[in-house]
Amino acid sequence: MPPAEQLYAENLALKEEMATVREENVHLRTQIDWLKQRLFGPGQGEKLDRAQLLLKLEELEKLAARSPVPAQTIAYERAPSQRREAPRELFAKLPVKETLEIIPEEVKKDPELYEKIGEERTFEVDITPPKLFKREIIRPKYRHRLDRTRPPVLAPAPARPAPGGYASAGLMAWVINAKYVEHLPLYREEKQLARWGAPISRQTMCEWVALGAQWLEIIYRQMLQGLLAGGYVQADETPVRCQDPDVPGKTVQGWLWALSRPGGDVVFDWRLSRRHEEAVALLQGFKGLLQSDGYEAYASFVKTHKGVTHLGCWAHARRYFHESLEEAPVRSGFILRLIGHLYGLEKKWDEEGIVDPAQRAHLRRRDFAMTLSLLKRTATHLLGRVLPKSLLGQACGYLLRHWDVLVAHCDHGQSRIDNNLIENAIRPSALGKKNWLFIGHPDAGQRSAIIYSIVVSCQRHGIDPFTYLKDLLTRLPGMTNQNDFATLMPSAWRQPKPAS
Repeated sequence: MPPAEQLYAENLALKEEMATVREENVHLRTQIDWLKQRLFGPGQGEKLDRAQLLLKLEELEKLAARSPVPAQTIAYERAPSQRREAPRELFAKLPVKETLEIIPEEVKKDPELYEKIGEERTFEVDITPPKLFKREIIRPKYRHRLDRTRPPVLAPAPARPAPGGYASAGLMAWVINAKYVEHLPLYREEKQLARWGAPISRQTMCEWVALGAQWLEIIYRQMLQGLLAGGYVQADETPVRCQDPDVPGKTVQGWLWALSRPGGDVVFDWRLSRRHEEAVALLQGFKGLLQSDGYEAYASFVKTHKGVTHLGCWAHARRYFHESLEEAPVRSGFILRLIGHLYGLEKKWDEEGIVDPAQRAHLRRRDFAMTLSLLKRTATHLLGRVLPKSLLGQACGYLLRHWDVLVAHCDHGQSRIDNNLIENAIRPSALGKKNWLFIGHPDAGQRSAIIYSIVVSCQRHGIDPFTYLKDLLTRLPGMTNQNDFATLMPSAWRQPKPAS
């Protein structure tokens, strides 16, 4: 073993030994306190053999003396107080819609006796409750003055997302945004609209959601193609219940599969199962880096498809050791510190702005090597000393089973070492299903997948989903397949300037 690695291992071993000694000391002192209470507490000494208790107490005190807890200096530091942002700065971007000037009564009675020398300014924040309004569309008809045989002239009706209906792009966007961003079930939206003067049924709004998904599907398809052609994909899936059409009142399990890459769009796909064949259909034609958790479907896909490299997720490996922390605090804590060292290096490189894949891969191979070597040896050692079904045993088993795909990050600098970004992208759907509980019909699952893809991608790119949806539902009905949709992708979209 190289001298540097040996010193590194010895240092970590000493830290582990010190932690073990500290735990034993705390345990022994706890026993001593218990014995003192039993021996000297009121009414306790008569019930026990004092000679045996004294011998036990003396023995425990000697053991505790052999493993003293190192003296620790505790410094009490007050966290620097963060200056609260002044209200005027906090609401600086709010428009002033009303100015109220309050004149003293004395001045009102005799204004000629007073002259203005200054003023005190303050403000309050008010709100106008949401309200619906109608937009009248008038299309005058004309006929030719000289040739009365000509048909009347009438301007074409504006293209709208709900042909023949009364829903504007803004209203449809609000309904979709409220359900998929604000997580409001349609029956709550129905009650809100009724309070605002519009008795719109949830069935009508459900039809609008379906129409909206149809208009957005062309954007969704291009987002999916862009991800699969990008050469690096993070994948995950989340369960969603849906109503069984064959058995009223019963729900079945469905799945939203999610694909993304750091900084890119997020695409969901609805499937009724989690079988391996679903991963094959979803990733058809993909070549490059596929990152996932430990679900076997992705590993199976990589084995049967050339040109695909499987990468693991260090967050999942770390999570198992965190769960075993209470059961084995010293051993689990030691491995967590090793994994934390990897994350510390990644954070340092991020702060230094190292984004070149080749340079990042070189740094990983160079600086991860010692920690990875010690991590594998420690997990292998622990796996032979703990029960396989214990939490620590399961954590070590997971780490070693997925070792090859975890360390594969050292050869690919463009990857992130965990799947946290895709897991964060899934959270809106998890919050939504807590409110609307299940999807009403299996056929409606893909609608949710399309809309979630749009709104989550907007959030990732810092775009307001409602503004984006309103703009697209305004523009798409007037476009054809000959138009260029590239500028409408969430990653490229820019908010239109208001008409002057």
